[in-house]
Amino acid sequence: MGIQFMVDGGADLPQGFAEKFNIKEIPLNIHFDDGVYKAGVELTTDQYYEKFNAMEDIPKTSAPSPNDFYEAFKEVDANTPILLLSLTKNLSATYQNAVIGRDMILDEEPDREIEIINTKTASCGVTLLLNEAIKMKVKSVDFHEIVNQTKQNVEKTVTLFSLKTVENLIKGGRLDKFRGTIAKTLNIKLLMKASDEGEIEVTEKIRGEKKALRRLIEQIGEYSKTLEGKTIVMSQGNCESRAQKLMSQIKEQYNQDEDYTVEMGPLVANYAGEGGIVISFLEDDQ
Repeated sequence: MGIQFMVDGGADLPQGFAEKFNIKEIPLNIHFDDGVYKAGVELTTDQYYEKFNAMEDIPKTSAPSPNDFYEAFKEVDANTPILLLSLTKNLSATYQNAVIGRDMILDEEPDREIEIINTKTASCGVTLLLNEAIKMKVKSVDFHEIVNQTKQNVEKTVTLFSLKTVENLIKGGRLDKFRGTIAKTLNIKLLMKASDEGEIEVTEKIRGEKKALRRLIEQIGEYSKTLEGKTIVMSQGNCESRAQKLMSQIKEQYNQDEDYTVEMGPLVANYAGEGGIVISFLEDDQ
């Protein structure tokens, strides 16, 4: 049985991934002075940085409307079950709008199967969950089992990140201004994670970027002793060479079975800023 996987603009997929696995993407919106752009569709990451660097403040973002989701669901054959992996609902209205869009189409076509999962993460975290779901589909796992296992994987997904600057997070209201100002003043790098509820949680304060990245690698071991047989996904904000070096160091220490390094899309880059590194993997079973 075919399955239609979907993600919203909060996911950062490897190049060619959507085409290879027929992933449907519903973009979020970025509001610039000259108009509103669908991130990743009407605005590439390079174009985003060009526009962003010409601004004093960061642009606002908005979730896809319920009708955007309704139209996306409508395009899928009514007999094909849909699994949408959504950006954490604690940072965006995307999940809620997706649920409304699903209810709209189910009013018309009540026999459809549409599952929407709050991933409690973003960027490469969503990509990790999608990759695990695709592996199950390839093995002909039943749709409902894929949904159940993905929900379990949400609780096991660890998303850690280190940002070169916290300016965007502060301006975007995603980080406390007081803590952010101290971090900037003292060259303190904040190590953060997606909390159990899908919010941004500061875990450590490290002086200096190199020390912060070394500690980021060490933190992996607190959740998973080894990555053998596992996948790790990293997203980078316009710092590809640094990300590749970091991934090599992770490979030396944890020997992951599979890894992807992806470029942050405009939406995630809007808050993470240039130089940001985000990593996601599944923790060991407790």
